[in-house]
Amino acid sequence: MKAIYAFSGDPITYGHIDTIRRAAKSFDEVIAAIGENPDKKYTFNIDERREMAMKSLSHLSNVAVDSFHGIRNNEDFNYEVLLDQIGESQKLGIETFFIPSRQDKLHISSSAVKAIQKEQGLIHEYVPLYVKQCLEAKISNQHIIGITGEMGSGKSYVSKKLIELGKTEGIEIHNIELDHIGHKILGELQEPIYKKAREQIIEIFGHSINSPNGFIDRKILGSIIFNDQEKLKQLNEIMYTPLMVRLRKEMYGKKGLILFNAALIAESDMSYLCNNNVILVKADKESQERRLKKRGHNNDQIKRRLKSQYSAQEKEERIEYKISKDNQGKIWTIDNSDNADQNKVSELLEDIMKYMEIK
Repeated sequence: MKAIYAFSGDPITYGHIDTIRRAAKSFDEVIAAIGENPDKKYTFNIDERREMAMKSLSHLSNVAVDSFHGIRNNEDFNYEVLLDQIGESQKLGIETFFIPSRQDKLHISSSAVKAIQKEQGLIHEYVPLYVKQCLEAKISNQHIIGITGEMGSGKSYVSKKLIELGKTEGIEIHNIELDHIGHKILGELQEPIYKKAREQIIEIFGHSINSPNGFIDRKILGSIIFNDQEKLKQLNEIMYTPLMVRLRKEMYGKKGLILFNAALIAESDMSYLCNNNVILVKADKESQERRLKKRGHNNDQIKRRLKSQYSAQEKEERIEYKISKDNQGKIWTIDNSDNADQNKVSELLEDIMKYMEIK
């Protein structure tokens, strides 16, 4: 048996995908038919909607994507009943099957996703990452790339070079350092959500990390978490929500290419923020140690801090796993050792522009 699931797909969401997946279990073939109504204004054109649907449904072997021209009103349920009655009257053997949305998907809709994106909200639980990437580009004119690497690899240097090259080429590029946002939360921001986070951290890690001004002594905190993976995980869990709140504020109104500079993108499974599009900066051990010693770290501190993070290879493997799992993303690796070819940064930017289709 063949089934047709008609929808606008502007854009396709996890609600649509769940319904199509359930239909695919009951029918030999399901056609996800994306409608084109001349009286309706769409955010994405028909080709863009088809492409998003095809990529989002590629894991369902018996589902195909097509399009049609037609008109639908806002009373979907009544309209579906009418379609069923018309189909019955025409003696064509067409049956209408109702597949209600799951309770946990009722809040998901294309219009809700677009409204959330306009306010720089989090939409990764509403749509697949490729669709999220398309929404960010279409609605917010934002193209997000993560940049990560081991300590001392030179992530910030590569970010600065990209911004310099962008200015030369007339490309707007912004660098948002998640580590710096974290530092502000621990020792600067006064809003209630950040104060509460600091109180939780002090409660768990002890009053020894509490500075007289009510902020967190990052050096003492660092000496605790870099020796204990479980405590590092606890800290990340407390920091997650205030970090996301602040990140939204940092991103609001920014357009163009946005770099998320974060050492722990892979370790904290936060690559969804940049749709698994990540620059991995590498450097040889000699370059890393020289740079870290220049920052004032001794050999023991360097060893402990590097041990608290994934190696460059582990980061790459984790990101590649996420790309495969989500069917979305790309990883660029660049050598930033002391003797590396600096022209590679220019080639990197050119490749990113082409991949993200930034004009």
